[in-house]
Formats: sequence, C-alpha cells, structure tokens
Amino acid sequence: MSHYRLYLDTPAIDAATDGWENATPVGNGKLGAMLYGGVEQEILQLNEERIWAGKERPVSAPGFYEKFQSLRTRLLRGEIAGADAAAEQLLAPYFGRVSSYETAGELRLALDSAPLPYTKYSRVLDLLHGVATVSYQQGETTYTRTLFASYPRGVIVLCLESDRPAAISLTARYTRPVGLRSVRVQNDTMYVDGETSDALHPFSVALQFTPSGGTLQSNPDGSLSIRHADRLVITIAIATHAQAALPTLPSYEALKSEHEADFSAIMRRADVCFDESDPTLDILPVPARLTRLRRGEQDPGLINLYFQFGRYLLLSSSRGSSLPANLQGVWNRDISAPWGSDYHTNVNLQMNYWHAEVANLAECTLPLFHYMHTSLLPGGQAVAKEYYRCSGTVVHHLSDIYGFAAPADGLWGLWQTGAAWLCYPLWEHYLFSPDLDFLRTTAYPFIAECTRFFLDFLVEAPDGTLQSGPSTSPENRYFLDTDQGRVAAYLCLSPTMDVEIIRGLFDMCIRCEELLHEDNDLLQRTKQAIRKLPPLRIGKHGQLMEWQQDYDEPEPGHRHVSHCFALYPDCHINRTTPALMQAMATTLHRRLSHGGGHTGWSCAWLINLFARLGDGTGAQAMLQKLLCSSTKDNLFDSHPPFQIDGNFGGAAGIAEMLLQSHDGTLTLLPALPDTGALCNGSFSGLRARGGITVDAAFRNGSVYTCTLKAERSCTLCLRTGGREYTVSLTGGKPITLALS
Repeated sequence: MSHYRLYLDTPAIDAATDGWENATPVGNGKLGAMLYGGVEQEILQLNEERIWAGKERPVSAPGFYEKFQSLRTRLLRGEIAGADAAAEQLLAPYFGRVSSYETAGELRLALDSAPLPYTKYSRVLDLLHGVATVSYQQGETTYTRTLFASYPRGVIVLCLESDRPAAISLTARYTRPVGLRSVRVQNDTMYVDGETSDALHPFSVALQFTPSGGTLQSNPDGSLSIRHADRLVITIAIATHAQAALPTLPSYEALKSEHEADFSAIMRRADVCFDESDPTLDILPVPARLTRLRRGEQDPGLINLYFQFGRYLLLSSSRGSSLPANLQGVWNRDISAPWGSDYHTNVNLQMNYWHAEVANLAECTLPLFHYMHTSLLPGGQAVAKEYYRCSGTVVHHLSDIYGFAAPADGLWGLWQTGAAWLCYPLWEHYLFSPDLDFLRTTAYPFIAECTRFFLDFLVEAPDGTLQSGPSTSPENRYFLDTDQGRVAAYLCLSPTMDVEIIRGLFDMCIRCEELLHEDNDLLQRTKQAIRKLPPLRIGKHGQLMEWQQDYDEPEPGHRHVSHCFALYPDCHINRTTPALMQAMATTLHRRLSHGGGHTGWSCAWLINLFARLGDGTGAQAMLQKLLCSSTKDNLFDSHPPFQIDGNFGGAAGIAEMLLQSHDGTLTLLPALPDTGALCNGSFSGLRARGGITVDAAFRNGSVYTCTLKAERSCTLCLRTGGREYTVSLTGGKPITLALS
C-alpha cells in the first residue's frame, strides 16, 4: 500500500543536508540502526538504549528548602521584582545536569564494485513490515540491501545481495569517536568492546558475517574483508554490562519472515487514508512530494504516509521491556547529543505518547509506565523529601535513565509538574481500555504519589487560593515593569499551566478513589484542595492568560503553548466552556501572528489544539506547516535539529482531526477543513475512549458509513455532521451504521 512506502531516490550521504538526519531508521525497541544507503560506502549507525553516560546520584540539597521558602515568601508578598536575580544567586548551586545518551558506533562497509555510475537508485522503508531496502544498478548488475531489527530475536540484520554471482566484495570496520576499547575478529564474528565517554558503562557489540560463497578474511587492523560472495548476511547484537552474544537463529529467510509477521500484525491495526485520487504522486520520492507541498499543491497521500511513519517510529522505539522513546526515539549518532537526547518532561516525553492510544499502539506505552515506576517514582520521592520536605513524588523538566528528578539547568528548571503531567498517559490508558486492575496496580500508585506531593507543596495565599511555586511557565518569560524599566522574568506563583495540570491531577485522583476506595483521607483532602485552586483567567486581548497577572511577554510567538494544556492534552476546556474556548482560539491566533509554531513539536501541538477547537482549517494549516517547514526528506521531524516528538505529535493531530472522544461523546470528523482533498477518505482501527475501535468512510466532509466495536457492552453518544445518535454496543460484536 502506498501509504506504507517511504521512498527516497538518493543515499543519505549524497543529500544536500546532513546525512544522518536523512538516513533510514529501523528499531526493535532496545536496538536502533540508521541506514545511509551509500553506493561506495555503506554506513550503519547503531544504538542500544542503555548506552547512556552518567549515573544515579545521591539526592542531597542542604539549604535548598530554606532558600526556596524565602523566595516563596517574597512572591507571596508581591515582591516579584528581583526574584529571578535572587533565585539565581541562592539556587544556582542546586541546578544539576544530566549526561547524554550515546551512540554505540558505526559499522562502515567499503564496497568494492566496478567504478561505474549508478542508476535506478531506490531507498525504501516499508512501514508495514519494518524493512528498509536499498537498490541500484551499476553496469549490468543490480545490488540490493535489506535491513530490519527483529523484536522476537533481539538482533539487527543486514543482507547484501546482487543479481550476479560473486558480486559482493567489501571491507567492514567498526568505528566510534571515543570509548572504543577493542575490536577483534574471531572466525566469522567481529567483537567490539566499548564504554561510555565517562568510562562508567561498558557495552559490547557482536557482528556475525555469514557469506554465501566467496571468502572471509580478518585483517590486522581489526577490519574484516569479504570477497566475491553471492550474498552476505550481517547479524548484530548489542549488550550493556555484559558480553554481547548472538542467539541461535533460523535461516535468513525464516528470520525475515518471522520479523515481518510480528511487525505487520501491529501495524495493520490502524490506517488513515485521505483521498489518493492522483496515483502519480505515489511514485514520486518524498523530497519531491515535500517540494510540491511547499509550492502550495495538495498531497493527501503524504499525510497518510506521515501518520503511519509516526506509528512506525513508536513501535520501533518503545516496545516490550525497552525504555521509553527519548528525544530521538532510540536513534542517536552522537556522543553528546542535542539536549542529551534525554527525557524532557515539560512536553516532549509526554508528546511521544500522544498518539499511542488512538492509533492502536496501546502496548507501546508500557515501557513508559515501567520507567515511571522504576526510575522516576523513587527518584522523585527522594527529591520531594530532600528539596521540599513533602511526601509523594516530584519530577522537574527533564530526566535520564538513572532516576534524575531534581531541578536542572537554570531557573526554567524550577518547575515541579513533570511527574504530574506524566499521570495523564496513565489515566488515558485506563480511559481507552477500562481495566480496574491496571488502574489499581499501575496508574493509581503514581497518581496518588503525585497528588500527595502537591497537597503538601501548595501554599495558601492571602486571597485564600492554593498556589504552587515558585515555578515557571515552561521556558517562557514575562515582562515585569520595574523602576529600572521592563525586565524579562521566569519565576512566579501558579502559572496557568501549573493550575491546569494540578487541577487535572486532582480530578483524576478523585475519580480513581471513587472507583478503587484506596485512601479516603487522600480523597477528602484532594476534594478540599481542588476547590481552592486559582481560576483560569481571560486577559486584555481576549486571550487565556499564561500567568496569574496579565503580563506582556518578550516572545509572544514563543514555541511553548503551555497554558493551552487544559484544551489539549487535557480537556478541562471544552464545548461546555465556550468563553474559555474562545479565549483559547484568540491565544492560538495571537501566538501564530507573532511567528509561533516555528519548531516541529510546537507546530504538532498546534494541530491538536486547533482540532480540539473544531477548527479544521487551522488544523490543516498547522499540518501543512509541519510538513513544509519542519520535516526532513526522510520525514524525520526537525526542531531543528531532529526531535522525534514532532512526528508523534503530528500523528496524534491527524487522528484528532478524524476522531475525538474526550468529552463523553464519540465525534467523527470533528476538525476537517471545509473543502479540499482531506474531505474524502476513510480510516480504520482508530481507538476511542471506553474501549471502542472505529472504522469510517467519508465523502465531502461527511461520514456515510462507520463500524464500531466495543470491548464491553455499552451505550454511547455518537456525533457527526451536526447530528447525534444513541448507539448501543454489545461487547465484541461490531455494528455498522449507514449515515447520510
């Protein structure tokens, strides 16, 4: 199917922009590889999720609590001027750093072939089966390479073939900028021993070279040469804190078939197919299709492809017992990556999972939940106690695989709602597939600990409201008028996002307690506290205020739209709050009028926000902007540089335009544009809250048929085309409705 075929017609190393960012990714959750597809040299950049510098560090912050309380008292008195400067002086020693996720290295293959120009070049990523292929012709010989990462077997496999006997000759060597301790070849296997840049974490790589025909020879420099083989299969295993060992494997053909069956079984669950009435577009390489979009032409098939690429990337980087997807999924070529390729918890980690439930990839969230419980929960409990003298757990704006939860980097890191925001994917997982056992054993314990923290942390202000902070509106600043003129400041009490996240946290805790009856004291305390949170306010421009005061800001087009949280991913602002909905629309248009949405993930968030407003024109415009301004030739999202959250948030936005279920009603086509190619098409396998799977077909913006299947018997309200229907479903039995 065309929307599972990501086609490029050049090697990454020949691309006009950075080669790695245009290479082809494969992954099995724990392992990742990037295929460059070169003709004279192939580069296979490798990753293993736990090759990460740094370590767990003791949580100790003597004096922090007292200094933090002095800042809080200052803000409660209204003494805001100079608070940032005071905080920088008082708290600078307490802001930590996290180390980077690191590359495992590169396998470089110097390819011996006739010195002829190549033709008929193709680099294709088959999203349905999780297989990357490269093919080209030199003279009369066609060369083909096939790459995949097997989840069942835990290995990466690269196969080199040609249509002429004895045509595969190459020299293979392994490279890494630092930390490469040894490379040795024994028989047909290359063994690599390495360590992270800080020498704290060893890892090993085993690469088995299995030629059909020809010869294999090890070289004194640690490289390995293959001459005149008919075919070469390279199998790769990577391990941390142990010697990598290749498992006993079936034949290449059986291994590939097993992988394809495993991968496609999950990818087939959901599909989005906007009108593809122009089949000539499908044969164009992606760069040419992006160029057409930038000229203002339409390509609905590219949107279908982008949606499936978002699903592909999550399945490839967050599966089974793996770690959750980081800022770059599982793919990173650097020793010191942009932003450490870490877990940014002030939007990015959460955005990685926005599409998981609706796009029928629910099991891909389990690595996130495991990481939250094993790393963030205990790390955050220690920080809550040591830094704030509170019970419960707290995480600030970033973390790593070692449970880091303290304030980091600078004043913008003094933001306490990272763990609370991470409660939302837990709650959403329950809403999409109601399971009281999951709620009791997995979701509730984390939600309850975050709630306990804020019940202790919030402070009563003179007006009787409960305030959080000192805190910030993530990475944004406001203008403060002082005797010295206007100055930009971070710190405040209860920025709007804090209020929104905490209100939603308290609400889900109350709902958990009413279902589970675990802790009545916690229930009663939370009910009292939620009534005392500050209200959301509308400002002088008609916008939703980002702070409790109606400040101007130095960057009115700031990439973060944190105060829009209550519209999406939460749903406190909805069609029952029309004044706030209008304020939100004003907020978004003001942001955009000042250049907002200029990073990939920010633009992706805006797609979802416009979709929640029911503004199909706005959602389509943001989707167009994401593809035209923040998308690489291989469809990787660009911040810049590459960040995977834009891919995931963009996929979520496409689904949100087609199906919404956050407000107790299942709404079909809530946010399609009034005209254009997106008004015709179909989707299948999208998931709605309540355990419902939905297929639908639509024409001219109206659904004419849909099929609903519920996990459990239920009655729901279905809304589409301005009409509402009451539908009764029997668990496990699909029902098809003809709508006009």
